Amino acid sequence: MYRTLLACLTLALSAGAHSAPPAPPAKATKPAKSTKPAADRRASAAPSGTPYRTREDALRFADEIAERQGLDPAWTRRFVSQARLLPVVQKLMQPAPAGTRKNWAVYRSRFIDPVRIAAGVRFWQQHREALARAEQEYGVPAETIVGIIGVETIYGQQMGTFRVIDALATLSFDHPTNHPRAAERSAYFRGELEQFLALAHRAGASPLEPLGSFAGAMGLPQFMPTSWVRWAVDFDGDGRIDLRRSPVDAIGSVASYFKGYGWQTGMPTHYPVTLEAGRTDMDTLLAPDILPTFSVASFTAKGAGLQGAALQHTGPLALVELQNGDAPNSYVAGTENFYVITRYNQSSYYAMAVIDLGREVKEALARQP
Repeated sequence: MYRTLLACLTLALSAGAHSAPPAPPAKATKPAKSTKPAADRRASAAPSGTPYRTREDALRFADEIAERQGLDPAWTRRFVSQARLLPVVQKLMQPAPAGTRKNWAVYRSRFIDPVRIAAGVRFWQQHREALARAEQEYGVPAETIVGIIGVETIYGQQMGTFRVIDALATLSFDHPTNHPRAAERSAYFRGELEQFLALAHRAGASPLEPLGSFAGAMGLPQFMPTSWVRWAVDFDGDGRIDLRRSPVDAIGSVASYFKGYGWQTGMPTHYPVTLEAGRTDMDTLLAPDILPTFSVASFTAKGAGLQGAALQHTGPLALVELQNGDAPNSYVAGTENFYVITRYNQSSYYAMAVIDLGREVKEALARQP
């Protein structure tokens, strides 16, 4: 396992020294992590901003990494001091103004388009065996894996142009303070920076080279450093893990990720739901947000109507709300598998885009001669 992880990071770092592939037509922006593809096209991969060599808090953290990970403190200080604060990353991490209504129809249109669907069909055709094997071994449908990789990077066409160390350092030490969970998010990114540096050191590779998203995610599936450690797999059997150049490794790793977060084979991601004005207890149903909490009986008792197979569902459900700008909101009944998709990105809009893209690609593939 240790040697596999070293190979994993070595491949990521060496890949990061190369330029990202040419960007195809517009990629959507998403809140937080999900804004990365469009943002990457607007920013240069070249270092910019103030280096952290004069920041005592950053250098102190470098020493803490060295102590916890058993590394040479001079090594950790050297690379942390060369990381740069990127104002564009801070800007991209800014939350939307309070009261801003989201628009599911607009969001969906950025991902579900002919270019991305056609790319998904080609990806599925090229990697049909690996997708089928991943579905068999992990229980995750091929269309869900295809949806993830398509939403994240258009099947490897947009894997990011930010230096990973700059992105992670910026969000570790200078996360926007107006974010509602700024302290929690800073702590999260410090953990990712620590894991990234520790793996680079053990691999004997330079952490200044790899490129990724503005949030520090890498490869076709845009894995954060801790996800590389926990879920990445050598699915093509060549003795190394390469999530940048091996679509087969990316396919297996996405399936491994979902299985690790509790994906249940054969369970739908969501069901249609009907709501009656004045009869539905919206406050109670929406209180847990996207966390499945209600049994079918309690869900329907609160005025959320279900039909057909949904009435036989045995696990908990959540009422998932999708705002449509000035138009009425849309709703679905989300299952535990819907919630698993949101572990990749904590957004119901993201999860629905993944689901819809996967379904559209599957239907387009079925229409091929």
